[in-house]
Amino acid sequence: MTTAGKPTRPCNGPLTGVRVLELAGIGPGPFAAMLLADLGADVVRVDRPGGPGLAIDPAYDVTNRNKRSVLIDLKAPDGPARVLDLAERADILVEGYRPGVAERLGIGPEECHARNPRLVYGRMTGWGQDGPLAPRAGHDVAYIALTGTLGMIGRPDEPPAVPANLLGDYAGGSLYLVVGVLAALHHARATGTGQVVDAAIVDGTAHLSAMIHGMLAAGGWQDRRAANLLDGGCPYYGTYETADGRHMAVGALEERFYEEFLRLLGLDDLAGAHKDWTRWGELRERIAARFASRTRDEWTAVFEGSDACVAPVLSLSEAPHHPHLAARGTFTDHAGITQPAPAPRFSATPTTVRTAPARPGADTEAVARDWGIPQRVNDDPVADRD
Repeated sequence: MTTAGKPTRPCNGPLTGVRVLELAGIGPGPFAAMLLADLGADVVRVDRPGGPGLAIDPAYDVTNRNKRSVLIDLKAPDGPARVLDLAERADILVEGYRPGVAERLGIGPEECHARNPRLVYGRMTGWGQDGPLAPRAGHDVAYIALTGTLGMIGRPDEPPAVPANLLGDYAGGSLYLVVGVLAALHHARATGTGQVVDAAIVDGTAHLSAMIHGMLAAGGWQDRRAANLLDGGCPYYGTYETADGRHMAVGALEERFYEEFLRLLGLDDLAGAHKDWTRWGELRERIAARFASRTRDEWTAVFEGSDACVAPVLSLSEAPHHPHLAARGTFTDHAGITQPAPAPRFSATPTTVRTAPARPGADTEAVARDWGIPQRVNDDPVADRD
């Protein structure tokens, strides 16, 4: 059965029925498309022969879960036409090419909107679609460096610490792209008019620091590392090494949590150092010495059930086994891979990991059927060129 030309599918999230066309890339684009797929959208990924750079074995690429894949050579004579056939039937398109590449391939916003005026065309880049650096190559670490956020992270006597690619690619990039395309989809459904969403990692990452810029303007933030309340400069907001070389995280900001933290540490005499910056050096040394006297697991037991805002720093392999995360199902096992479960959660339209990572080109025939792609003369629709 179909509804409005779309196949009826079980409800697997609030975006069930939304069609997303993803032009394969690396980093923030695939993650954004995964999030849309986790929320129930029918995401079709256009893979190209040979795959994108830095790709891992497709069987383990969790960012391609809940998606389907077709294989199209965009440089072949009929490649752009095949993409436009899909774009005509999509609600959202996601691409992460350098500015101008999609246009040169014949699949830019102008060509897509000529076929589908309601299409939301999401563009994911590091530098954005314009500006002096727009045509230049780059990666997460360079993008966050220019926004000032990288310079905030780490110890004052060491180079800035690189937060994997979580801050730029995914927080400043993917999540802003998802917010943008969903907002534009709401507008398109209300007006019948699609638009281009320019999601730049530099823009999103800078936006994440809005509160810090306000504090800086008010004189409540020093423009240097580890000198502030939330950047490790405060001795009761940071991490400490334990006797076994592991670490505990402390976030006892409010006074009542700070007092409980000191009580459980056995340092009640330092209660007056909470707001006295001149004693923060002493406070840090005393706290560090206490944590160094026991193992991480011993300190975890000490703070268990308290409101001291202290937690063990777990590794990636340890995290899924923590009792709280296990009870909530924060991680799930699917197709032999332990991975984060879809987030956030919905009371009426629950989400789930429905399928393993899509294999390039594996869903060619099913997508052509479900999306109603027309048969082209002397050729197969959305051909599998593997």
